[in-house]
Amino acid sequence: MRQQGLSSYKDAIFALASGAGRAAVAVVRLSGSGTGEAVRRLAGSLPAPRTASLKRLRHPDSGETLDRALVLWFPAPSSYTGEDCAELHLHGGPAVIAGVADALVAAGTRPAEPGEFTRRAFVHGKMDLTAAEGIADLIAAETAAQRRQALHQAEGALASLYEGWTRRLTGLLARQEAFIEFETEDLPSDLDAAVGRAAAALRAEMEAHLADGGRGERLREGLVAAILGAPNAGKSSLLNALVGRDAAIVSARAGTTRDVVEARLDLGGVPVTLADTAGLREASDEIEAEGVRRALLRAESADLRLLVFAADSPPDAETLALVAPGALVVANKTDLTPAPAAIGGVAPISVSVRTGAGLAALQEALAAVARDLARPEATAPITRGRHRAAVRDAAARLAELDGAGLPELRAECLRAASAALGRITGRVGVEAVLDAVFREFCIGK
Repeated sequence: MRQQGLSSYKDAIFALASGAGRAAVAVVRLSGSGTGEAVRRLAGSLPAPRTASLKRLRHPDSGETLDRALVLWFPAPSSYTGEDCAELHLHGGPAVIAGVADALVAAGTRPAEPGEFTRRAFVHGKMDLTAAEGIADLIAAETAAQRRQALHQAEGALASLYEGWTRRLTGLLARQEAFIEFETEDLPSDLDAAVGRAAAALRAEMEAHLADGGRGERLREGLVAAILGAPNAGKSSLLNALVGRDAAIVSARAGTTRDVVEARLDLGGVPVTLADTAGLREASDEIEAEGVRRALLRAESADLRLLVFAADSPPDAETLALVAPGALVVANKTDLTPAPAAIGGVAPISVSVRTGAGLAALQEALAAVARDLARPEATAPITRGRHRAAVRDAAARLAELDGAGLPELRAECLRAASAALGRITGRVGVEAVLDAVFREFCIGK
C-alpha cells in the first residue's frame, strides 16, 4: 500500500466486506467524507444513524434500479474508522454487487485498498497498532485457540500491557528529569537510586515477557511437525490417516516420497502442518539423496518431530541420533508385530495405520505437545517478531541505565526505552511498518 497520512483520507472508499461469490446477502462498506453524498445519490436519502432502512438503490447516472437493500448510516466520529461510514446490505448475486460497485464509482467513491478501513481507524485514533494486528489475526484464525488469542489482542490486552509499561517509564523519566533540573533543591537523597531500582524491576518484567518460548508467535503462525523414519515405515500412510485424506502417495515401493509433502490440521486448537519426508537411508540416486537432505533440514527446523518405524524393524542408533532428542517415537504396523518396549530409552506409541489401532492415542499425544509448545502462559503474549524486537530494545536501553554515569544519559535511556514501546502500539516512529502491517488485511477490512 502507498504511504498515506491523515491528510490523505479525504476521499470516500468502498469494498465488499462479505465473502465473494453467490450468497443470500452481500455487505458493501463505505468510509470517508463523501460517503453521505454517495449514499444519497444511490438511495435518495440517508437513514437515521445506526438504523437499518430498506431503500431502493439506483444508478446515479442512468437512474436504473439496482437492488432493494438495507442501508445503515454511521456518522463520524461514532464509526469503525472514525469517519462517516455506511453499509449496504445487498442481495448477494455477482451482477448486483458489480452494478452497485459501478454506481458507487459514478457517485464519486473509489475501491478500497487492502486494510484501508482499519488503517483509517488507526489514523483516527480508534485503535492502536496491536489491536489492528489482532483484527487481522482474527480474520485469519483457523482454530479456536488462535481465535481466542487474536480476540484478546484486538480487545487491547497487548496495548494495555505496553501502555502500562510506558506510563511507568514516563513517571521514572519525570523523576529523573526532576533530579537534573532541581539538583540543588531539597530533593530526596535516594531519588536517583530509586529510579534505578524501579527501572530494574520493569526490565525484569520485560525479560520475563520475552522468555515465553515464542508461544504466541507459534500459535499465530502454526507449528510444523516433521514425520521422519526409514523407507516403508508407513510415514505417508500415517500422514493420510492423521489428516483424514490422501495427501501423500502411498506405495509398497521404498523411496516413493522424494520431496516434503505437507498437510494442515487442527491439534487441540493449535494449527499444525504435518510434513511427510523422504525415508532416511543411504540414497540410491541423486534425486533420493536430495529428498533425504530436505528431510533432515525439515527435521532441524521443525517444532516437533515424529520418528516412525515398523514394529519389526526398529531404528538404528544413527537414525535415533538424527531425530532425537524430544521426538515422539511411533511404532507402526503393530497389527503384524508387537512394538518393542523401548527405543533409545523411550516407550514408543504403538499404532497400526492399517487397522486404526492407537491413532487416537497418537493424536492426543501430538495435541498435548502442540498445546505445550503454543499455549501462551499470559493473556497478552508476544505474537509478532516486531513486538519482540521492540521489547528487547526497550529492555536493552534499561540495562544501560546502571552504566550511564550522568543523570542526562540515564534520562536518555528511559526516553529510548519508552520510544521502543511506542513503536509497538503506533505512538511513535511507525511509518516504516504501517505498510507491512496493513498489507496483511483482506480487501474490505
